[in-house]
Amino acid sequence: MELVVGASEATMRSVLGKLGGLLAQEYTLIRGVNRDLQYINDELSTMQSFLRVVGGSHGHDDRMKDWMKQIRDITYDIEDCIDDSGHRLHGLRTDMCCYFLVNSVYEVLTWWPRRDLSTKISTLKMRAQQIGERRERYGVNNPDISGSGGGPSTATGFDAADNQDSNLQLVAAKDPVGVEEYMGELEKWVTNENNSSGVLYIVGFGGVGKTTIANALYRKFMDQFDHSAVVTVSQSSDINTVVTNIKNQVMPQSNSHKQQGDDGIPSRIDLEEHFGENSYLVLVDDVWSATTWDQIKKVLPPSRKRSRIIVTTRFQAVATTRRGEGGDHTHKVIPLGVKESEKLFKQAFFESEGRQDIITRSQAVFTTSKRVEGHEDVMVPEEVWKMCGGLPLAIVIMAGYAACNPRKTRDDWLKICSSLFPESGKDHWKDGEKDLTQEEVGRIISYCYNDMPAEIKTCSLYLSIFPKGHKISRKRLTRRWIAEGFVVEKQGLSVEDVAETYFNHLIRRKIIRPVEHNSNLKVKKCIVHDMVLEHIVVKASEENFITVVGGNWLMPPPSSKVRRLSLQGSDYKHAKDTEKMNLSHVRSLTMFGSLNQLPSHSFKIGIVQVLDLEGCTGFRKHHTKQICKMLLLKYLSLRRTDTKQLPKEIGKLKNLETLDIRETNVVELPKTVCHLEQLVNILGGDKRTRRALKLPEELSKRKKMKALRILSGIEILGGSGDFHHLTELRKLVIYKLKTIGDNVSFQDLSSSIEYLGGYSLHTLVIDDESSGFIESLHYLTAPPKFLAALELSGKLVMLPSWIEKLGALNKLTLSVTALRTDNLENLSKLEALISLTFSFRAKERDPQTLSILAGNKLYSKGEIKVPDRGFKSLKLLRFSAPLLPLLSFPKYAMPQLEKLEVRFSMLEGLFGVENLAKLKTVHLTSDNKAGEDMTREIQRELESKVRHTDGEMPRIILHH
Repeated sequence: MELVVGASEATMRSVLGKLGGLLAQEYTLIRGVNRDLQYINDELSTMQSFLRVVGGSHGHDDRMKDWMKQIRDITYDIEDCIDDSGHRLHGLRTDMCCYFLVNSVYEVLTWWPRRDLSTKISTLKMRAQQIGERRERYGVNNPDISGSGGGPSTATGFDAADNQDSNLQLVAAKDPVGVEEYMGELEKWVTNENNSSGVLYIVGFGGVGKTTIANALYRKFMDQFDHSAVVTVSQSSDINTVVTNIKNQVMPQSNSHKQQGDDGIPSRIDLEEHFGENSYLVLVDDVWSATTWDQIKKVLPPSRKRSRIIVTTRFQAVATTRRGEGGDHTHKVIPLGVKESEKLFKQAFFESEGRQDIITRSQAVFTTSKRVEGHEDVMVPEEVWKMCGGLPLAIVIMAGYAACNPRKTRDDWLKICSSLFPESGKDHWKDGEKDLTQEEVGRIISYCYNDMPAEIKTCSLYLSIFPKGHKISRKRLTRRWIAEGFVVEKQGLSVEDVAETYFNHLIRRKIIRPVEHNSNLKVKKCIVHDMVLEHIVVKASEENFITVVGGNWLMPPPSSKVRRLSLQGSDYKHAKDTEKMNLSHVRSLTMFGSLNQLPSHSFKIGIVQVLDLEGCTGFRKHHTKQICKMLLLKYLSLRRTDTKQLPKEIGKLKNLETLDIRETNVVELPKTVCHLEQLVNILGGDKRTRRALKLPEELSKRKKMKALRILSGIEILGGSGDFHHLTELRKLVIYKLKTIGDNVSFQDLSSSIEYLGGYSLHTLVIDDESSGFIESLHYLTAPPKFLAALELSGKLVMLPSWIEKLGALNKLTLSVTALRTDNLENLSKLEALISLTFSFRAKERDPQTLSILAGNKLYSKGEIKVPDRGFKSLKLLRFSAPLLPLLSFPKYAMPQLEKLEVRFSMLEGLFGVENLAKLKTVHLTSDNKAGEDMTREIQRELESKVRHTDGEMPRIILHH
């Protein structure tokens, strides 16, 4: 029941803020209502304090749980009352003010909404009184928080400073622990040329590491097949969705509606043209039903070259269905031994500690009293990882818990072990031989999960919005937290920075796992293990926090009002399920799949505050009209939908904070957008194609929208680029600079960059095909000294001299035309730089660009040489160009470099890679068939030369 504390307190904090605003707006109220509002405000403030105290205790009885549920429900209802009435009054007042009507006329016309509000507030006041009286009548006592023993405690304050992620680490693919003996056997099965086709069944119960093993195989061999795809199945999967997911990965431009069979499942013909003549590797994760697998298998055609299918399942029955003629293989995953459990625990622990350098050393320091690099080593006894029964999930989760509780003593840990498994006897779990049941694994997950601070648990509940196996965008998640009011400024940090620390804490806790990173080494996407997600989904459902329809879990329908709705299926059955629900209180709506089944008639559109339709198909013009009636909307994402145009009515969304229209056909914003003075993020354009979003001229002229912090994917037309008034702007991304006639001056833009660069600007991206504006940046009188990320694309040969003065710069992306030895020499002095990319963005390989590349080679005497002892902090280096000269790395070059990526059509060679002492991964990608032999030759050379002093060799990955 601990989860209700964080969820209710976040909602209550939002409600108290709205109540304060309502008290200040006396014109909206009928006489006498102020007293009721003040009473409710005071009562909720006391309840909020009580919830904080409850957050430091555990083991609530049923009476306490029921009383906390009543607090939650009345808080929700108060918020609904305020939002609904505010929406009705807001619309009337806006219209009346347009005609300058006197206040008395306004009061007459709004009499009924205000009267309705008065009645509702009076009823809510009575309910608040009854809740307080009921607590006393039934003896619901204050919790005892003295001596919490070894149980979970959320009383410890959350220190944002400990979760700032100052130790940025690359998201590296790690080999599974403790499976070395049989990984060789599984790899031979994948590469066996004697079998043209086959299915590998990896069987084991939840948390034993099936998916980790399958992913390791998939990552290692995916580039040896013409096509590859990963799809997650589940307890209640829609087969049509599963197969469409495979299709979208191997032929993303295809029409998903063509060639369906009589049962509605895409027919085998769909994939025949792609899989029939080409080799393919498909990973089908977590199949629950033999029938489901049989249907999927029917749609996957045999390849005339070679096909491999990897299936993970908890059930042996799945592995015995439709066996092949000798090509199939079944592998049962067993728990880890004690030594492997210890290795995995310590590896996960040090990751959460941010002590990556210790992971590869002897782990003997773990339980000693020595100090290593300023850290006092913790005293976690071996019983802790033995207790986990060799299950990787339980081990990793417990390691994250241990890393976040460094002050616990040995006795504390032993008490935790005893409390988790009291029925097992004192010594049963100490020997590490205990086989855990699924219920016992869930007990460990629940214990570690409940230990988190209340505000983190509230944010983690939000993960249940996303389907199982979904790669969750960090920015998408944190922006939604902010829109929902779960994050507030603290410890001198902005809401964005606090949201980042919450996200980082979930990584430290191993609740979420990073799977992709940006070039600045920050986590880009994460996933949630299915057993952890199942735990979160159940809790979110119990607390009526989020309702999931059509997802991967068989959840009972909600028994009360739906507050946040996630529609993860769009078939007829799920549409009927949705129609039965009370959706009039939905304030957050997320959809995956098609909009055709959107039950819009069931919504009270006016109170929706978060609308996320990212990636949905079936977007129509009437959807846009409905959206423009959601006057309380704070977060709107239409990313990757069929949206073509935003109507002028978008200007009515006065509360909008985030507008995401990336990868849509919207190329221009209406003038009315400038009325949205609360807007913080405008996200437009298409990063891949560099399609840009045109801004209204009024944005520069009217000097409004001062809350903007991100302006991304835009087009600057002529001289219109005056952003001096956007003093909160942290990120400016320009995809296109367009002149009008002979006007080539962008003085306002240049001046704005110079001004904001010394004020708030942290990220600057400019794509300038003509290169005229980029060249003009040489003459800035003051460098944008606070820039942390800079990207300049165009025909850029000489770098602006002020780049060398950017002491905070950690990410730099430049046109490959700037790839010269002298430029590298200057850049090597940037001590904060951790990511450097030279890229090629020209639409065509125009002669001028190729001439510049040839000139760079001659200027550098045929060899691009990295300076010795430079780039002290660099961890990621990328080159992408049609033609790359010899790249040379002398001894002591780039001492911290972990990842090298090279993409080319022709590469003259890599020399001295063995000198990169910390190198972990080399990615070589050739853009044509002619480059395949070259990449393999480079691979053989690297494998013969590159070996670190500790005997480890970097992972070398080829892409063609």
